[in-house]
Amino acid sequence: MPKAIASGSRPGTATGARRQNASKTASTLDLFQFVPFRLNRLATEVSAALASEYQERYGLDIPEWRVLATIARFGTVSPTAVGEWTAMDKVKVSRAAAGLAAHGLIRQSPDPEDGRGRLLRMTRKGETVHRAVVPLARALEASLAEGLGHARWATLSKALLRLNAHVQSIEGPDHGEAVD
Repeated sequence: MPKAIASGSRPGTATGARRQNASKTASTLDLFQFVPFRLNRLATEVSAALASEYQERYGLDIPEWRVLATIARFGTVSPTAVGEWTAMDKVKVSRAAAGLAAHGLIRQSPDPEDGRGRLLRMTRKGETVHRAVVPLARALEASLAEGLGHARWATLSKALLRLNAHVQSIEGPDHGEAVD
């Protein structure tokens, strides 16, 4: 995250202007202090940092990695289930699955319980790639944790679980479109 945003000021503005903006009415919103925006931005930056590694080594983009990791976690799954678990929309899951299938990392087959549905399962090549990417992801996570220290990292992890549960209780597990 750029230092200007991390410190609370907006890029290209002076401290005096920031103080003046802070005195505006409650109807204004400083996007760079808005926690949902900051969470989204941080998640995007962390995903991009990891993606640069697996894109270069294995040709995977972020949605493809998410689909592959979800199949690795849950086994044979429908694209709909992948979308629900990853908060990706149907089109993004479908494109990612098509890319993974084209590279021989997953197989798509008809769902015997739903004539129109498909099931996604990992191939041996997909398992090999997944096993190779996991240490990269774990190393990035360890590096991030190091920046906070063990106790703060554990607190952050618990807080994120609690916040996620709270959001689910407010909106329900199937509320709205997925947002990437």
